[in-house]
Amino acid sequence: MTEGLPMVLSDQVVMPAKARAVAGKRLRRVVPREAHGEWNPGPKRADPLALLEEQNLARIPQLVPVRMGRMAASSFAFYRGAAAVMAADLASTPVTGIEVVACGDAHLSNFGLFASPERRLLFDVNDFDETLPAPWEWDVKRLAASGMIAARQNGFDRAHSEEAVRGAVRSYRERMITFAQLTALDTYYSQVDTDSIVMVMAAVPRKQIDKAVATARRNTAVRAMAKLAVTSDDSPRIVDQPPLVVHPPELQSDQPLIDAAVAAYSASLREDVALLLSRFRPVDAAHKVVGVGSVGTACFIVLLLDDRDAPLFLQVKEAQQSVLERHWRPSPIEHPGRRVVSGQRIMQSASDIFLGSSSARGHHFYVRQLRDMKGSAPIEALPPPALTEYLELCGWVLARAHAQSGRAAEIAGYLGSSSAFDVAIVRFAEAYADQNEIDYQVLLAAIKAGQTSAQPGA
Repeated sequence: MTEGLPMVLSDQVVMPAKARAVAGKRLRRVVPREAHGEWNPGPKRADPLALLEEQNLARIPQLVPVRMGRMAASSFAFYRGAAAVMAADLASTPVTGIEVVACGDAHLSNFGLFASPERRLLFDVNDFDETLPAPWEWDVKRLAASGMIAARQNGFDRAHSEEAVRGAVRSYRERMITFAQLTALDTYYSQVDTDSIVMVMAAVPRKQIDKAVATARRNTAVRAMAKLAVTSDDSPRIVDQPPLVVHPPELQSDQPLIDAAVAAYSASLREDVALLLSRFRPVDAAHKVVGVGSVGTACFIVLLLDDRDAPLFLQVKEAQQSVLERHWRPSPIEHPGRRVVSGQRIMQSASDIFLGSSSARGHHFYVRQLRDMKGSAPIEALPPPALTEYLELCGWVLARAHAQSGRAAEIAGYLGSSSAFDVAIVRFAEAYADQNEIDYQVLLAAIKAGQTSAQPGA
């Protein structure tokens, strides 16, 4: 398969938008909107800890306790790391059959600020490890449940928690209706920038938004250099911070492996970016633990310098099978790294110019810049009105991302102008937040009993 092959939707056909809207509305007879509120685990539900342990088998053994320790930090942290658990659960819920290029892990911490190639700050989905052509409802439910769990963790009462989730779903539905009325090009070129954030986040003082934006703008390679590297003997070197940042022996001794991986990555880039990359020389590389659910996969940072010794940090992250594939269908792109790159390019309004993929000795990777003007909201510090507006922002960009698949009119026709779907998803989010808490307590009990090894605070 070629690098440029996009995600392929299983039932994508060209038809007029009005016909799509009618087809979507007819689906209400097959799958009533109210049915999406159902969550019934049943006696055959997969053991959540068994699913996590199965994932751990394919991870670096010494980092598995770090992963489990991070998941044990809170019920929301557990949810972040349990995408595989929810994927298995979503497989038993009703779907309309309308397929989009989905994020696969659309919890609210996987949205944030980042720089466009033109150096404008945009707000969008920013994690695509699990991307796959899949039901649009799965992303909406993943986002909604994350909002309910975050609201409860922040101490909100039931009314405020429900309103926060309702805001996300209402925003998704209303924005999807808007996208259904736009041309394909207008949808493609639409973006959510910092001005849009100010417009939506009325409950957050402007100075706080400006501060968050300013912080994101400072997240550059130069700042990463100051935090991650030290210069000795005129040669910068990434500082070891075990177990989170270490220099594995193979990165220092296996030059053919490194050269092969770099060559494959360069070939995945546009010609102009490949030429730009050629102006940098790699000077050091180290393994760096990131996130919650990704902990234990092979993830590296590479420090490169240009001819003026200006730094560029690249993150090389292992891509594995999407957690959705077992429950929907295999990826149309065989290379997991290319799957991630393809999904990101389709769903994001703009993507990192250094986004590419590579392989080395049976491992597949995707590559992007590290901390390129990235920023995120302090979810745990948001009061009810602010969290509601933040979730509305997430609902907006998720609708935009899904609309890129060309199914906006069908989804909008199904959703309609009433709040029937919104109410149903709030009900699902409440039930699934309860389930997540039960699963989280099972993990804590397993750690306490010594059945699961966890390293807290790493």
